[in-house]
Amino acid sequence: MTDTAAWAENTARRILKASLPRRWAHTQQVAAAARTLAPVLGRDADLVTAAAWLHDIGYAPALGGTGFHPLDGARHLRDTEHAAGILCRLVAHHSCAQIEAEERGIGADLVREFHPAPPALADAVIYCDMTTGPDGQRLPVEQRLAEILARYGPSDLVSRSITRSAPLLTAAVTRVTQQLDPAAPAPGRHPEGRALVLAAAV
Repeated sequence: MTDTAAWAENTARRILKASLPRRWAHTQQVAAAARTLAPVLGRDADLVTAAAWLHDIGYAPALGGTGFHPLDGARHLRDTEHAAGILCRLVAHHSCAQIEAEERGIGADLVREFHPAPPALADAVIYCDMTTGPDGQRLPVEQRLAEILARYGPSDLVSRSITRSAPLLTAAVTRVTQQLDPAAPAPGRHPEGRALVLAAAV
């Protein structure tokens, strides 16, 4: 682990461990998933691992501002922690956050303050977050999306956002999965090619 990832781990632990232990359990495993991407990320592995550690710090009550955790977390990193701009951008836009920002009416604010991250790096963070359940368990992306929908309920803003972003999130996980193992079947499909249906999202 290099300096940036180590700093990010310490920062996330300080912010999340005591106040949000379940979120901390999720975060630890998202970071563990990020470490498995080192063979395909090369020199960006440390940055993505740092983003994995920090992606959910905006849930902490002490950081609350807008109530939208990607933006609150990124603002804290920029204004208080003085983190690198690219790291703030990865946190601000993690897991298709722009779509939820639009649902909340703050999409323009998010883009004005934080430009979207490079697509390959954004895909890597999506892969780590969207294959890790709320208690840190590893999940296929379809189960992760269904779990979020079930947890928030069909009428919640988060569920609307996840339904809109599900194709983008699944495609990102597919791209990273196939980089790790070009022979792997795409998420959402059986090896023989039959598509699975995310029933909760339709």
